[in-house]
Amino acid sequence: MQDHADELVLAERRDDVLTLTLNRPDQFNALSESMLDALQARFDACRDDAALRAVVLAARGRAFCAGHDLKQMRSHEGDQDYYQTLFRRCGRVMQSIAACPVPVIARVHGTATAAGCQLVATCDLAVAADSARFAVSGINVGLFCSTPAVALTRNVSLKNAFEMLVTGQFIGAAQAVERGLINHAVPDAELDGAVAGLVGAIVSKSPVAVRTGKAMVYRQLGMPLAQAYDYAADVMAGNMMAADVSEGIDAFIQKRPARFTGR
Repeated sequence: MQDHADELVLAERRDDVLTLTLNRPDQFNALSESMLDALQARFDACRDDAALRAVVLAARGRAFCAGHDLKQMRSHEGDQDYYQTLFRRCGRVMQSIAACPVPVIARVHGTATAAGCQLVATCDLAVAADSARFAVSGINVGLFCSTPAVALTRNVSLKNAFEMLVTGQFIGAAQAVERGLINHAVPDAELDGAVAGLVGAIVSKSPVAVRTGKAMVYRQLGMPLAQAYDYAADVMAGNMMAADVSEGIDAFIQKRPARFTGR
């Protein structure tokens, strides 16, 4: 498959839910430069999409994502500037996922290795098939997965993350749940249903609350405790001014379903 940006990450919009599908199946969806650019463009487009409610990140073929394109990387042997640019480009993509105003859910099948595992860890939520496997395997070729470590250590306990990083060993979906890398592991045949159920739970809530909440959670992570509480109080007070909150509280008191409007 040639690296055409409009083909590398397919986009399908349905009921204000966007599904982005990695589309280099013959290369196990390895993150080539063009693939990274395509992902960047897709997530950049999400920033100003006021109607968007959730994003699902999926993949075609036998694997979710095999990480960076090692053949492409090897063709630049000795060019440290190239590698620095590449890894920073990947980092920008990961930060764009965190900055996406709505939840991003990884739908994982097959394997997710190295930067592919980083992609899973970066998504806000992740659901995997029972047969899925995860590894940060750069260590196996002499390369410590430093950039994947950033996302991994923010999801998984330090000891579990470091074990994955220095051994390169795979863990299964059940272990990934136990370690906090993913939310749910389900039978392979139930993967789409489980993702749809999670999406449905999100889109049934107030869009104002969901967007406010995602931005708040990521921002407060870098704050000292007292500052985080002050910031959270300000955000929550602002959220109380939304019409959706008045509707939600009235609906709760009146014992009826809430009719959220996103205002």
